Amino acid sequence: MILSRRILTLTMNPSLDIAADAEAVVAVRKVRTRNERLDPGGGGINVSRVVRILGGETLALIVSGGLPGAVVEDLLQRDGLPYRKVAIAGWTRMAQTVNDLSTGKEFRFVPEGPVLGEAEWQAMLDLLAEEAGDWVIGSGSLPRGVPDDFYVRCAAIARRQGRKLVLDTSGAALKAAMGKGVFLVKPSRGEFETLVGRPLGTPRALNEAALQVVRSGQVGMVAVSLGHQGAVLATEEGVTRLPALDVPVKGAVGAGDSFLAGMVVALARGDSPKEAFAWGMATGAAAVMQEGTARPRKEDVEALRRRLGEV
Repeated sequence: MILSRRILTLTMNPSLDIAADAEAVVAVRKVRTRNERLDPGGGGINVSRVVRILGGETLALIVSGGLPGAVVEDLLQRDGLPYRKVAIAGWTRMAQTVNDLSTGKEFRFVPEGPVLGEAEWQAMLDLLAEEAGDWVIGSGSLPRGVPDDFYVRCAAIARRQGRKLVLDTSGAALKAAMGKGVFLVKPSRGEFETLVGRPLGTPRALNEAALQVVRSGQVGMVAVSLGHQGAVLATEEGVTRLPALDVPVKGAVGAGDSFLAGMVVALARGDSPKEAFAWGMATGAAAVMQEGTARPRKEDVEALRRRLGEV
């Protein structure tokens, strides 16, 4: 089977992202906002948006329901982002981020989202098998009703069709997929500690745990995001650490998705894992420099990659 170089993304729990500024977030009082922004959100959608910004070919596979789902689709069309949907009975969730201008803190309110029936999540697996692409990125939480082994089923489809599967998820869904042929996982430190079942309080402990997960054959590569401390990449060859880039922060929503998009775009064009890791760091940093959800500028990504130098 000959596949295109298109990067497919899978978003099982998308959201209509509402972002706004407030002079101050104060309990009980009415908090008035301004500078409201609407974005189609959810891990896979964010990844697809950034892949397209970076010049890659992508298709977002999403579930969509109710009026919020219709708005998400309208915004995807506004952005010119290709997608295919599975229609669901429940309503797509709506998430809100408020930037408190008095403190510089960001408050995020993220609902659980709808409950999916078996026919609905099975339809997404069918859609995944139908669409061509060398890479599949499953990103974000699984909604209620979807089994923990959903990504195991995705891995089986990817394996049959010669695709590389990348996961950015957590908890039982991530644990179930380990050892099932996943090429790359990108947990946060907390998610990775949950996966391995113990705290990793020192750099050495984290390095050793990430390397052990890879060398035991559970996954091809692990990239652990550490927030302001940077990130760690573990491959068969060893561990690479990169510091966080010092950039002005306007919004952090979708930064991890941007990191993943930058890394996979680089891997898809044949870059080494270390080089792809550096592109991921640059893309994530560029994303926080912009307002809204995962909207880095390509020129910022390229400039930040130059700042990182040789890895």
